[in-house]
Amino acid sequence: MGLRDDLERYREVGEDRREDLAEFIQYGDLGQSLPDEIHIPIKIVDLPEFRYDQRDRGGVGQGNPDVGDPVGQPQPQPGDDGEEGEPGDESGDHDYYEMDPEEFAQELDDELGLELEPKGKEVIEEIEGDFTDMTKTGPDSTLDFERMFKEGLKRKLAMDFDPNYVREAMGVESWGPDEVFNWAREKNITVSKRWVEENYDALSAEERTKWESIEEMERRVTPMSTAQKIREQGIRHVPFRREDERYRYPEIIEEREKNVVVVNIRDVSGSMREKKRELVERTFTPLDWYLTGKYDNAEFVYIAHDAEAWRVERNEFFGIRSGGGTKISSAYELAAAILEEEFPWADWNRYVFAAGDSENSRNDTEENVVPMMENIPANLHAYVETQPEGKAINATHAEEVERHFAEADNVAVSYVNGPEDVTKAIYEILSTEAE
Repeated sequence: MGLRDDLERYREVGEDRREDLAEFIQYGDLGQSLPDEIHIPIKIVDLPEFRYDQRDRGGVGQGNPDVGDPVGQPQPQPGDDGEEGEPGDESGDHDYYEMDPEEFAQELDDELGLELEPKGKEVIEEIEGDFTDMTKTGPDSTLDFERMFKEGLKRKLAMDFDPNYVREAMGVESWGPDEVFNWAREKNITVSKRWVEENYDALSAEERTKWESIEEMERRVTPMSTAQKIREQGIRHVPFRREDERYRYPEIIEEREKNVVVVNIRDVSGSMREKKRELVERTFTPLDWYLTGKYDNAEFVYIAHDAEAWRVERNEFFGIRSGGGTKISSAYELAAAILEEEFPWADWNRYVFAAGDSENSRNDTEENVVPMMENIPANLHAYVETQPEGKAINATHAEEVERHFAEADNVAVSYVNGPEDVTKAIYEILSTEAE
């Protein structure tokens, strides 16, 4: 038993993990994670240690006792001399436990109450599902006899009649085949005129004058219902027809790969100082991991811009120094070109996330950025404004985007003024797409 076992036990404690997840979301993990795992920081308060049965005095202990130290008693530790000691300046010990992106996404869903369901785009295979579809031809082993029987039974119920009851109507004095046939029609008895004529001709003269009126016959004779006939005679005479035959075959199910591309856009102009850059990373990192866990295949594109835009690697995206002017539309122009060439909308889910301090060149947002956001198909566009030291007078980009897309269901704008706003921003962004 050691630290690894203790951490494994820690992973099973739900509430503690959620606190660490919230800490990760708020403060981020700057470069410790690998492509297939994510490291969540946890504080080590008490290092794990062995515990012994007091009745068992044997075995190997821990620590480095001196000769003469009593066995079974704890060794003195710094601060155990009765004095409180001075507050320390050193940071506490920390460690990490590993979590794969899918597990991280599930934890974040549970923590924030999200219901984001990934959309499948590209068909990767077709598989046979349950035998739920029907065809008029097929092998005998797949014949749906139950359906065929029901169709035949419905036909029998619709067309069946009591022939003896109709023959009794033929015994009304002064009635002929025409009167009997018309009476049967009025009673919704599905009998043909030919059948009436043939059966009438078979009656004797005495049988044709049995009843003085049809009313007398109806009072004296009770017809047998089809249900009663089936109970008494069984179902031997249920009429099956060729057109009733249906053969079951498996439903063809398309398995669609859930592909996603996330375009992260970051303002690296001169106004984006260290605190603003840190807030960008603390917001984008959990979003990256969340979408990695949600989708089968996740690709990431990182774009940095000042007055111009260029594609960078992830480590450059978060580490690049600030400088230069600002033209946000340059980043969207590059994003549009990359998406069109490498990630067609028909095959890929798209997320376009941008972040900065909302400062932009004059009229660029209204004249350029907004139209391009409208013309780039995406599951979600989001802009995160980072202003930890108060909003600048000319920082209007987020407000302009929010105002223009107030009624849109695929655009989210969030404001992050400090680490405590990160969780709320992530929820606002992802819940917009989930809706």
